[in-house]
Amino acid sequence: MNSKKDDKKKILLGVTGASGSVYAKMLMEQLSKRDEIQLDVIFSKTAKEVWKYELDNADFMGYPFRFFEHDDLFAAPASGSANYQAMIIIPCSMGTLGRIASGISNDLMTRAADVMLKERRKLILATREAPLSKIHIENMLRVTEAGGIICPASPGFYHKPNNIESLLQNTIDRVLSLADIDADGFEWV
Repeated sequence: MNSKKDDKKKILLGVTGASGSVYAKMLMEQLSKRDEIQLDVIFSKTAKEVWKYELDNADFMGYPFRFFEHDDLFAAPASGSANYQAMIIIPCSMGTLGRIASGISNDLMTRAADVMLKERRKLILATREAPLSKIHIENMLRVTEAGGIICPASPGFYHKPNNIESLLQNTIDRVLSLADIDADGFEWV
């Protein structure tokens, strides 16, 4: 008999040290209100520092999720048997993108991304960088060809945002939609 936890959609969130901690915070806040989602989280070492700097707090561990240390290669996300339906890395640094594109699994985040690709499950990378070099673009192509989804954290304006949160919410909603999670209020235009 399935337990209630087994009925939940399992999502893995990776947060890197790229600028854009607010995206991870907004996604975590939104998913903390969703009973049908089991969210597990991996922060890179740098992600914690960038969060503190950009958001002026260290509240990242205060959410009701299971957190894994970035260097714990024995943690559940390192194996396909963990059975995550999707992995979202937001914000995704170009360094993390490059390691994933090259198959370098030197920490739990890149190993989990490698698992998602080999298991043919959804891997969504919300990249945060501008401008892009040829190397970045080639790495995006390699990940895309391997089955990943590149979703740059580039908000749209079709929904006529009236504040920064509304502007950023557009990217969060798009990422949720890509992960097959209902995004309340998201309208494709």
